[in-house]
Amino acid sequence: MMALFVLAAVAAPAPVTIERAPLDRPASTMTNAEIKAYNEGLASTDPNYIKCRKIDEIGSLVKKARVCHSNDEWKKLWVQGNQDSRDTVDHFSSKGSGCPPTRIC
Repeated sequence: MMALFVLAAVAAPAPVTIERAPLDRPASTMTNAEIKAYNEGLASTDPNYIKCRKIDEIGSLVKKARVCHSNDEWKKLWVQGNQDSRDTVDHFSSKGSGCPPTRIC
């Protein structure tokens, strides 16, 4: 006897974005408790969710800076950093530096 199983395709619910009031100060100046309270109820993928990272400070072997931004701000910073890198490479390549192709600059 064969059993026939039918699987119903269930659409995943759309993620709910909770609107938060804009911050009155930079997220990096907030305490961990304030950030935790702000993030309560938000998914970690929500654009308003605040994430902190520790970044090494130049010139120190142990000192680190705590930098906090919302996911949306981190994304904008990532895009801007990539664009800045592209602009720098284009500027210093022979095509973008104004150097004629017949000369070595």
